Parts: sequence; structure tokens; C-alpha cells
Amino acid sequence: MKARNRVVTMLLAGGQGSRLKALTKNVAKPAVPFGGKYRIIDFALSNSTNSDIRDIGILTQYKPFELNTHIGNGASWDYDRNSGGLRILSPFYTEKGGRWYEGTANSIFENMDYLDNLKAQYVVILSGDHIYKMDYNLLLDFHKEKGAKATIAVMEVPWEEASRFGIMNTNEEDRIVEFQEKPEEPKNNLASMGIYIFDWDILRQYLIKDAEDENSAHDFGANIIPAFIQDDLPVYAYKFDGYWKDVGTVRSYWQANLDLLDPKNTLNLYDTKWRIYTKSRNLPPHYVSESGKVRNSLVNEACRIFGKVENSVLSSSVIIEEGAEVYNCVILPGAEVKKGAKVYNAVIDTNITIDADEIIGSKEDDTVYLISQDGISEE
Repeated sequence: MKARNRVVTMLLAGGQGSRLKALTKNVAKPAVPFGGKYRIIDFALSNSTNSDIRDIGILTQYKPFELNTHIGNGASWDYDRNSGGLRILSPFYTEKGGRWYEGTANSIFENMDYLDNLKAQYVVILSGDHIYKMDYNLLLDFHKEKGAKATIAVMEVPWEEASRFGIMNTNEEDRIVEFQEKPEEPKNNLASMGIYIFDWDILRQYLIKDAEDENSAHDFGANIIPAFIQDDLPVYAYKFDGYWKDVGTVRSYWQANLDLLDPKNTLNLYDTKWRIYTKSRNLPPHYVSESGKVRNSLVNEACRIFGKVENSVLSSSVIIEEGAEVYNCVILPGAEVKKGAKVYNAVIDTNITIDADEIIGSKEDDTVYLISQDGISEE
């Protein structure tokens, strides 16, 4: 992004992610490990860095300690700057008292001073819980070319899944004429990705108006965007055709991790021109013993493998003992699979130990299992 555009990213990272169950019991959803090496939030953060957006505000709320520790001063994403850079924006007290953010729109409303101080011209609104790579320069160029006041990134989803999303109905020029929130009978399959760009001066007016409405949910999808459309402001749909995954459930989180092992996967983590950055843990290298076997898997630092690992994603410091086998698994940091145990199609939570000779799942079973301190659940 060119500095003269005065673009500011607002990254919504305060969600609990209750559908991820035990994975978010102690951490905010954006801080959940992903892909062996990363956290979920690293993707939106890295997209902002690679798009050369110089200022980013990260809005936190639910159990932010681990997320804040991961982000630090933003140095891993080149945001440790004396002027601008990265700011953590948490709920705060005012002369009227303190309260939690009441919705996505309210979280931006409560931080209008931050955007005003930066003299923002355009505001990019992102969710911190999606896996994708996107150049926001192209989104801004499209927004300016169309003369839009709001632009919504959309992508085609399978028709049978369209009712799970906010659907944007457009005319032949990609202008949004109607917004349907999770319709039973969708008119098309263009789903909102939860990625928006607004002219700040216009959005500011609508946030103030929305804050005064006691009946509002103070949500972009439910209130702000429909208000723009109803008032006949130019709102456009930017069509994205790359990889994008909302990892809102255990199964979708598991699948997105395993997608990284697919040679046809378009989310290329090895692209030196668009890196996904993360905080370095300064851990020792991983080790595969003479008895260890690894096939079609991602293995992060400090792992020690004495057994068999196939089609799996291992975060740091995982131990697979001799005779143990894991298939189609996503294993989070510090987990151990003891001698002789066999685990299939599972997400194994941080620091969990699978007992010796325990068997969970089977090759013939497509059930996904979540193994955590709360026990074993089927997803």
C-alpha cells in the first residue's frame, strides 16, 4: 500500500471461537496454533505486511494473554516502528465506565480516536481467524476504480453450503444490491469473506448512527453493510479466487491443516514473494530416529519422532514414541504419543499425552476426533 493512501488495517481478534471447543478454552481463537509453525492470526497479519500497510490496530478481548505475547511489539511482521506501526486495542474505561466490545462494528466505533489520529482515508477490516493469502492492494485498487464507499471481498462457495454464509447479490457491474444473512434459499453463491474496505469518513458517520440505535447488534454484516446498501451507497463485491478457509469448527480446522499436505493446494507456504511471518521460538531442530518414519507431513522444530507419522501436521516439541503411529492428525505443541499407541483423524491439543497402546479411530473411519484435557470428542 502506498503511504499517501493513508490505509489502516483494523484486525478483529477478540473472538472466543466456542465452536473450536477445548482448543480455545485458554486462548483466543486467533492464537490457536496452525500449520505446525504458525498461529491463525499470522495469515491476516502477514497479508497486511506484504501489502505494505504501515498501520494496524489489533482488537483483542477474550483471554488475550497468549495472543498478546505472540504479537509482542509486532517486530516479526515489521511493525515495530516509532511512528505508527502496530497497536493492541483492548476494551477500556471512559468517563461513562467500562464495557466489553458489543459487536464487530462497536469495536471499531470505540476506537474511532485511533483512526482519526492516524488521519485514515481507507480502513481495511479483517477477521483474525481465517486462513488465506490476499494482496489488499488489489482490493483497494478495485475499491477506488469502482468509486465504492464500501467493498466486500467475496468468493464462490458450493451451493449446498451457501446457506451457511452471508450472501451478496450483485448486478452485472458487481455492485451489491442485496445482502442475505445465511438465507435458506440463496439467490447466488457469492459468500462474504469477512474482509471489508471502507472510506473512513463515510464509515465513521454510520458507526456513530449505529451506536445510537439501541436495537442494533452493532455488527458489520447485520447492520452496517445493510445500512450502506439501503441508503443506496455504492457497495461492491470484490471476487477472490484463491484459497480461503474459515476455521470455525474442529473439522474445518483439521481439514485446513491437512490441506497444506495436498500438492494441489494453492496456499503456498514456500512462496518467498509472499511469506507468512510468525514469532520465532528459538527451538532446536526436529529429530527423526532410525526407527522413525515420516511420510507426507509437516514437522516443526524440536519434534522427536521414533514411530510412524503419515499425512499429519506436527507443531513444535511433539514426541512420537517408538511403535506409535499417527495418521491424518493435527498435533499441537508439546503433545506426546506413547509407545504402541495409534491415532487416526484427530486434533491433539497442546501438552496432551496419548497413553501407551491406546487406539483412537481407525483407517476405515472418517470421524474427526478432538483429544483435549476435556477428554475425547467426535466432530
